[in-house]
Amino acid sequence: MTDSWATFGADLHLDLSAGRGLRAGLTEALREAARSGRLAAGTRLPSSRSLAVDLGIARNTVAEAYAELVAEGWLTARQGSGTRVAERARPRRTPPAAGRARRPARGGPSHDLQPGSPDLSGFPRAAWLSAARRALTNAPNEAFGYAVEVRGRIELREALAGYLARARGVYADPERIVLCAGFVHGLTLLAQVLRARRVREVAVEGYGLDIHRDLLVKAGLRTRPMGVDAEGARTGELGAGGPGVGAVLLTPAHQFPTGVALTPARRAAAVDWARTTGGLILEDDYDGEFRYDRQPVGALQGLDPDRVVYLGTASKSLAPALRIGWLVVPPGLVDEVLAVKGVTDWTSSALEQLTLAEFITSGAYDRHVRGMRLRYRRRRDELVAAVGDRVGVSGIAAGLHAVLDLPEGTTERSVIQSAAWQDLALDGLSRHRHPEADLPPRPAVVVGYGTPSDSAWASALAALSAVLP
Repeated sequence: MTDSWATFGADLHLDLSAGRGLRAGLTEALREAARSGRLAAGTRLPSSRSLAVDLGIARNTVAEAYAELVAEGWLTARQGSGTRVAERARPRRTPPAAGRARRPARGGPSHDLQPGSPDLSGFPRAAWLSAARRALTNAPNEAFGYAVEVRGRIELREALAGYLARARGVYADPERIVLCAGFVHGLTLLAQVLRARRVREVAVEGYGLDIHRDLLVKAGLRTRPMGVDAEGARTGELGAGGPGVGAVLLTPAHQFPTGVALTPARRAAAVDWARTTGGLILEDDYDGEFRYDRQPVGALQGLDPDRVVYLGTASKSLAPALRIGWLVVPPGLVDEVLAVKGVTDWTSSALEQLTLAEFITSGAYDRHVRGMRLRYRRRRDELVAAVGDRVGVSGIAAGLHAVLDLPEGTTERSVIQSAAWQDLALDGLSRHRHPEADLPPRPAVVVGYGTPSDSAWASALAALSAVLP
């Protein structure tokens, strides 16, 4: 017998080399599996009877091999616990090559204040689990099958329609909601629709996320930057974009990353442009739930649901790992979005959709958002108290990040380099600037105070204080 397979909880290939006795071959195969780490320390092995049946050999052969490896210290055998790989059986490690760093590798920086992520430790695990139990108990049998409505589960679309109307002022019929796997997926779908409509250019804010601009360019669209100031994007520039501009991507409630809200006059200018030219407004409402010092700014979509596509996600309010986002689409655009999305929704689990629907309708979502809003506001206040006397702090009325304007004579690059020495991840404002944007110089850093866990927040704030002038 040469090659055979045995089941050890995980597949393990045992090479019982020809020319050796069965017992010797089995003993060496098991020894090498433990030595190399393919059979992890603590793994419980099959009984001698089971392994003998799997390999087609005598039970005594397996028992003798086990006994020899126990004597050598590779295995342990205890009454009631079975035969296990000994803790001393660790895989051999290759010594580090000359010149390589000797400190252990880490998964990331010690302190992370980059924007774009919520406090993942704040995910409401117990409440989510309760909602999942209720959702699974009440789920229809067809929810567990292959066939899925391309728009997404009706339960979640109905829950979102009610929530968005109540909390964000969005006009959202469930039939006009299309579920997706997050903002990037939603923007990808819309970019394909725009290309099919022969749109050549999309106007974007002069400051914004490069991954969103790159996505549009990859879809074959050019991006034209608008200026950004204390009133938000200068939407009056849309008319100067020429006939090729067929859409504009905006963050009106909380401009990313400057943090300003788009003023009513500039909201009206954007809607007027869309009505006059037939263009579309793509509204990214990425953190609309988190408002601190002012009344919530309603969604731009409420001004003209026929010209605005509203994009939202659960990534900031709950967690990015849920991979659930939504588009509220104008009536005339629904079929085009569905055609691009495909005949079957492969993007997000129906069970997660059902759970989120239950989470919203039960009131747990509102309770969670209110709790996180208090947590983030405390952090914002602590940030301002710690550094507000040395740098200008703006964009703090809402959201999960703030912009720190550096004093004259201090360069953004010097602060970013100092942060790297402190093992602190920090973004400069210039990183988010469109390469073609006509914007005045503004040395500043963007601080994501929502990113750290509660236990990591104090040390991250201390590291930030140490690198600021």
